[in-house]
Amino acid sequence: MDIDQNNASASANGEIDESLYSRQLYVLGHEAMKRMSTSNVLIAGMKGLGVEIAKNIALAGVKSLTLFDPEPAQLCDLSSQFFLHVEDVGKARAEITAPRISELNAYTPVSIHPGSDLTSNLGQLSQYQVVVLTSSSLPVQLAVAEYCHNHGIYVVIADTFGLFGSIFTDFGKDFTVIDATGENPVNGIISSINPDGLVTALDETRHGLEDGDYVTFSEVEGMEKLNGCEPLKVTVKGPYTFSVGDLKDHGSYKRGGLYTQVKVPQSINFDSFKEQLVKPSFLFSDFAKMDRPAQLHIGFQALHAYVGFHNQLPRPHNLADAEQYLKYCKDVAAKSSESVDLDEKILRELSYQARGDLSPMAAFFGGLAAQEVLKAISGKFTPIQQWLYFDSLESLPVNSKRSEELCAPTQTRYDGQIAVFGQEFQSKIENIKQFLVGAGAIGCEMLKSWAMLGLGRGPGGKISVTDMDSIEKSNLNRQFLFRTKDVGKLKSDCAAAAVQAMNPDLKGKINTLRDRVGPDTEHVFNEEFWEGLHGVTNALDNVDARTYVDRRCVFFHKPLLESGTLGTKGNTQVILPNITESYSSSQDPPEQSFPMCTLRSFPNRIEHTIAWARDLFENYFVKSPETVNLYLTQANYIETTLKQSGTEIQSMETIRDYLGPEKPSNLEDCIAWARLRFEKNYNQAIQQLLYNFPKDATTSSGAAFWSGPKRAPDPLEFDANKQTHIDFILAAANLHAFNYGLANNDISIDECKQFLENMVVPDFKPDASVKIQANDSDPDPNADSNGSGFADGKELERLEASLPAPSTLGGFRLTPVDFEKDDDTNHHIDFITAASNLRAENYNINAADRHKTKFIAGKIIPAIATTTALVTGLVVLELFKIIDGKDDVEQYKNGFVNLALPFFGFSEPITSPKGKYMGTKGEVSVDKLWDRFEVENITLQEFVDQFKEKGLDITMISSGVSLLYASFYPASKLKDRLPLKLSELAEKISRTPIPSHQKNVIFEITADDQTGEDVEIPYVMVKLRGIEHYVALLYCLLGGAAPPAKCATPMALTAYGTQIKDNCLEDYVQVLQTTVNPPRNEKTFIVVLGSGTRYSEILRDALYIRFGLAPSRLAHMLE
Repeated sequence: MDIDQNNASASANGEIDESLYSRQLYVLGHEAMKRMSTSNVLIAGMKGLGVEIAKNIALAGVKSLTLFDPEPAQLCDLSSQFFLHVEDVGKARAEITAPRISELNAYTPVSIHPGSDLTSNLGQLSQYQVVVLTSSSLPVQLAVAEYCHNHGIYVVIADTFGLFGSIFTDFGKDFTVIDATGENPVNGIISSINPDGLVTALDETRHGLEDGDYVTFSEVEGMEKLNGCEPLKVTVKGPYTFSVGDLKDHGSYKRGGLYTQVKVPQSINFDSFKEQLVKPSFLFSDFAKMDRPAQLHIGFQALHAYVGFHNQLPRPHNLADAEQYLKYCKDVAAKSSESVDLDEKILRELSYQARGDLSPMAAFFGGLAAQEVLKAISGKFTPIQQWLYFDSLESLPVNSKRSEELCAPTQTRYDGQIAVFGQEFQSKIENIKQFLVGAGAIGCEMLKSWAMLGLGRGPGGKISVTDMDSIEKSNLNRQFLFRTKDVGKLKSDCAAAAVQAMNPDLKGKINTLRDRVGPDTEHVFNEEFWEGLHGVTNALDNVDARTYVDRRCVFFHKPLLESGTLGTKGNTQVILPNITESYSSSQDPPEQSFPMCTLRSFPNRIEHTIAWARDLFENYFVKSPETVNLYLTQANYIETTLKQSGTEIQSMETIRDYLGPEKPSNLEDCIAWARLRFEKNYNQAIQQLLYNFPKDATTSSGAAFWSGPKRAPDPLEFDANKQTHIDFILAAANLHAFNYGLANNDISIDECKQFLENMVVPDFKPDASVKIQANDSDPDPNADSNGSGFADGKELERLEASLPAPSTLGGFRLTPVDFEKDDDTNHHIDFITAASNLRAENYNINAADRHKTKFIAGKIIPAIATTTALVTGLVVLELFKIIDGKDDVEQYKNGFVNLALPFFGFSEPITSPKGKYMGTKGEVSVDKLWDRFEVENITLQEFVDQFKEKGLDITMISSGVSLLYASFYPASKLKDRLPLKLSELAEKISRTPIPSHQKNVIFEITADDQTGEDVEIPYVMVKLRGIEHYVALLYCLLGGAAPPAKCATPMALTAYGTQIKDNCLEDYVQVLQTTVNPPRNEKTFIVVLGSGTRYSEILRDALYIRFGLAPSRLAHMLE
């Protein structure tokens, strides 16, 4: 990754490149990242796990990263080591890997630790703050860990063996955790405080605190000693109350006040590795396997003992080796400080898999170990104390054979997987057709893992990936398949090219698309596309897209793997046809919104002022220019559109302001416009508010109006020497100039100040006729201001007369702003930051810096590579189960992790909801989510009769918003509908033709069962025949050896040199009749046609004309 000179010097000065690290900064914060930038990290072992850790650390950014692994690369390493190629076999792993890791982040120099081993000169380790060991022997672990423990060097030790893995941490004595959770400090408004220290939050708002938290206070009246006090420890008394101890000597509480949580550093003591081997402390990764850590703690030590004696790991699925290994387990258990009942089945499996090397396990532990490294050097988040073991034995195949012969090495790059799963399952992996939706952070990790697996490389396999986005610089911090040279290019193309370089076996096996998956692209992602898939994996960042893909998977009965991350949090979900609920079955809490009254007049938090500023940006630079352009481009806009909207006066005032006397002709005019906007928003509006509600105003009950959440504001006097004031002017002026297409002359701040000094701002007096809503529960006093009264009519006529006619403006148009948060030169975030902080100054609210404002206004999702890697690992472990065809829901796991705490939670997927109805042959069970009725394109009468035979009396049929049938319709109305085919009925009633690419129509029905009760039953899919289906059949009938690619689409037939117009079947017939040799044998004529299909007569006529083959001689076979 290249960095320019400015960024390089900024990095040298301790500044952080926010354009690169922006998403990670919202996870770790500036202080943590500055500590990381002074730390040197050593990673030993460059197999799959080691390179995963190195990749994540390099992306995160540290002062230096050093790699150690002098061993020669082996072919089996390529099962998970994505930076090794076949031609690297025999070369030192570290030497090959280092330059490829260094490409990830130019701010992190990568070097190689000298020497052939780590233990001959332990003093060399003193140059590092953290040492990470992978693929190392127990004697090396003991020696290195003991030296580091005694010299204040943090240690992380991680290993994976097939579907088993472990991690150990030792951060020494008195390790300080600055922020245990990473959550934003909570704060709130106080309703009351009693002398015993019981604090009550205002309006029964949940305080969000926990026992042991600390708070401080501000703006308390009556107990002024609390303001700015040292943090007080919290004892939670209820969701709305908490205690901070005796406050009898603090006076009597009067009113007001804010509480704010304070993060208090915590100190943790770690035992040495040697001590923890004997008396381990476990963090549980799966509460369903509480006994597993103790088993694996013995099992891993026994593996080291086995290697120490045999100089190799047990052979895959070798029974003799496994029995020998079990003896070592018993020896280790006998020396253990605590008695452990050995589970020989699990330990035998560990022996079988010991040589296994799986990419998803490396990703899981690589993300976990890298996060522990970042915790060690930053003090941010709670570290693992001190062992964590994890396994995914549920991922083992039960429908593919495993044996010593099938798990033996095949001298291919997939031997690390074959050792675990066997050759039969490897073949299944290679012949999977999987669709990846999104090629961002999770998408990159997913494609990398699939490439290591060889997924889709077989003759029956294929990977499809789509992403409409282009690569931005901020992506490079976690989307590791991309480099600086890729910025601006499409993600799907670059990601596919990168993983094909990692595994050339995938060349020609990845179908890259550039389309959003949604209703508008169903002609691209059509029935043939979905039906040709084995499964779908989502790597999306928004709920709407996830929900759409989920609905498609439910419709086409495809398994879906869903996942997402939010900072250090991650989740995975498995959706299985006919087994589990879907993604859409549950909903996330709605996005936080603020009452309009609060935003307009009574903000009390910085989030309120940022939301207000974001709306101001939208109004000034987006919506208003769009309104003006509608006036300029739409004929009779005021009469036909505007006067129907209910906002005539406001919109016409906007048009007048933007096209009238205030229309700027140069940047100075824009500066004047910005200065008037400052006066209007931060002085005049506040004067008006205080005129309506003076600071000593009271409510109808006699209480002070300005109390509780209402903060009394103060008008601002413009001061060009105040940075926020001038920032607002410059940002607003530049954006206004952009709207008008005026050249930016880069006016200096001094020139701007001089211009403003000479500018006269009109005096302002509050208007007694202005009404302001006091509470959200009150009716808006201005709601009917645009009614149809006489005064309004006169005002509308006056405003309309003041507008210049569009014809007089010579085709002039405004350019609305397209909000872009990541461009630091476009003034978007500059304006919102200044506008928000000025309003915060009005209301005496603490201002927010540009970084925080960008986060809130841009709705940025915090992200870090460590969580992404770990979550991807969990998803792929579930993919193994789907490929195996497991149908036992207990074998699957939905996951939730929070690396900050750290916390791991796994649960069985929730099963899909079931229902039943009483049919003619008894009770019928249905799956409310996955089941459906499927019928051919029959008549409405036949449809009703079919369901009557099932014991269901249909009462209503609808398709989309069209009601096609109702039992209460008069006979005269049904007479014309009952003989119609269902497709014809849908087209006739909706007055919309069915798209040519659509192969089915969905009907919703309501019906009574045999009990006479209205029952909830599945929807109905009416199957249609698309044009490509018939053309493909006709192609075969007329002598083609096989249907053309993609079922004879127009593109597939261009080789015949005949123009196909509008996808017309008649044209297809003509092409085929004149170009394809006739069949040699009449017996080859088997027409696969649905009864009464739309194109059957055309096909029959074509065959008769060409070959004289009468319809009576055609063999009909209903599909």
